[in-house]
Amino acid sequence: MTKKADNLYFVGIDIGSTTAKAVILDKEGGLVFSCYCRHQGKTVETTRGIFKEALRDLGDVELDLAVTGSAGMGAAEVFGLPFVQEVVASAHFIEKFFPGVRTFIEIGGEDSKIIFFDDNGSPDIRMNGSCAGGTGAFIDQMAVLLDVDVSELNALAGKSMNTFPIASRCGVFAKTDIQALLSRHVSREDVAASIFHSVALQVITALSRGRDMERKILMGGGPLTFNRNLRKVFANLLGIEHPEDLIIPDHPELLPAMGAAMTRNGKPCRGRISNFLSMSENDASRVTNSGTRRLPTLFASKSEFETWQKRHGRNLVPRIDLPEAKGKDLFLGVDSGSTTTKIVLVDEEGKLVLGYYGSNNGDPVQAVKKGLAEFREKFISVGFHPRIVRTAATGYGESLIRAAFGLNDGVVETMAHYRAARRFESDVSFILDIGGQDIKAIYIHDHAVAEIQVNEACSSGCGSFIETFACSLGYSVQEFAETACDNNLPFDLGTRCTVFMNSRVKQALREGATVSDISAGLAYSVIKNALYKVLRLKNVDVLGDKIVVQGGTFRNPAVLRTLEVLLNKEVMRPDISELMGAYGAALTALSNHRANLVEPAALHQTPLKNSDTP
Repeated sequence: MTKKADNLYFVGIDIGSTTAKAVILDKEGGLVFSCYCRHQGKTVETTRGIFKEALRDLGDVELDLAVTGSAGMGAAEVFGLPFVQEVVASAHFIEKFFPGVRTFIEIGGEDSKIIFFDDNGSPDIRMNGSCAGGTGAFIDQMAVLLDVDVSELNALAGKSMNTFPIASRCGVFAKTDIQALLSRHVSREDVAASIFHSVALQVITALSRGRDMERKILMGGGPLTFNRNLRKVFANLLGIEHPEDLIIPDHPELLPAMGAAMTRNGKPCRGRISNFLSMSENDASRVTNSGTRRLPTLFASKSEFETWQKRHGRNLVPRIDLPEAKGKDLFLGVDSGSTTTKIVLVDEEGKLVLGYYGSNNGDPVQAVKKGLAEFREKFISVGFHPRIVRTAATGYGESLIRAAFGLNDGVVETMAHYRAARRFESDVSFILDIGGQDIKAIYIHDHAVAEIQVNEACSSGCGSFIETFACSLGYSVQEFAETACDNNLPFDLGTRCTVFMNSRVKQALREGATVSDISAGLAYSVIKNALYKVLRLKNVDVLGDKIVVQGGTFRNPAVLRTLEVLLNKEVMRPDISELMGAYGAALTALSNHRANLVEPAALHQTPLKNSDTP
């Protein structure tokens, strides 16, 4: 390439949530340089690297520069660069080069958008909100779950034979659907195609909101550029029969950057490449450290933490040793949840005999078999078979587990949790249960359930939320929870979507936050999500003073402490908080047995004698 240091070139830099894109155009609008790369949260360093590459290719030419993108405004403000709204840049490019386009579909790292153009070129803009469904980040997470590089998804999808329904709005819910498919030995090729189908369906249904996708349709953004089979899914769902109705421009991933290079608002920003590279590291740090906010530490000292632990160590369920169960009537409760299975065995006084907690791994029936097999082995070790006279199931998999194992009773999940909570606090006023993918809030008035609130299509703030980040940082869930209780400065991570939170955590690490700061910050995120997004709480007094918390998430001491800090109240956490649904189911079986509603079934001992079959 001929280097013309005396010529003026026009530059557009698009700094998105996950990638940085740059184009350099000559005076005639010809593309002389381009770059597309992931910035891993290091936006300034990545941009400097792009400039260095351009310097090698073009020499120290003079640039007229503008910035766009969801993460570009901060850099533009700090460095005094012109900023162009991403939608404006895209619309300007389309108007100039593709005036016949009536619909523009773009998928980015953490956003997706559809722009409808009328006959006069006026845009009607639709963008995703706080959910990752239909974005590149969603696709990235699904690739991690399949243990393949995101670049391999397209090839896998091209070999598929079938597609299956996958939750399209939430990455965590989609994870459960995919685990279930894999447990049924559905091929990775079919899973990959199903992921693309869910992404396309989410973008079309959530953003079009019933409006027709008028032809011609132009596509842009990295995921639609690099995944040909994703484009095919869109074409099929939109019923595009004529190839000329679907336009894929050259370098569609660079479209906003090219629009920014062509758009100027106000005074131009000109300088040679060396001038932009000479911007000080101090200015760069101003980008990364702007807006940082820390939250109150959870424990000021180790002694405070130990004292707090002793207080919560008093909430113990009554228990008996296994040999004491010989000859007694026993009652089994199973809580088949979205991600975990819990099983509890109690005696005729409601005392705990055995408990089990394990992951479903997409197969709830097999998970129950595993738990019952562990119970069976323990009874064999003490030399007798249990006399289980009544059983009950609750949770998402209640009907399936009752049918598979012939259990007597089915219990509404909220009632199982309430019955268990009353064993610890007879005057309980409020129950908050945070599970793997759900949040349940139960208000109690006059010893009766008065109101129930649950999370809907978003898993932000559930147990899997923290588990995801513990694993990504190389910690077990327990280690990650313990480090949050150190004397730290919790990083304010907000209450974003689980998938979007990845970029916020990366930014926190870049700003010097420790793993302890992040773990404590995520605990705040979980509770803030439950209180302010799910419950929309404005007055803590409506919860009363007898608050019981349940669910495996509250085994994390940082989450429990955060709730107390934000409510300014002491709460009760039973020592079997993760088993409370199953415990309530077992107590229901006991209650129904006492009421003698139906005759006990004869097969109750079967699951423990032979758990290899339902």
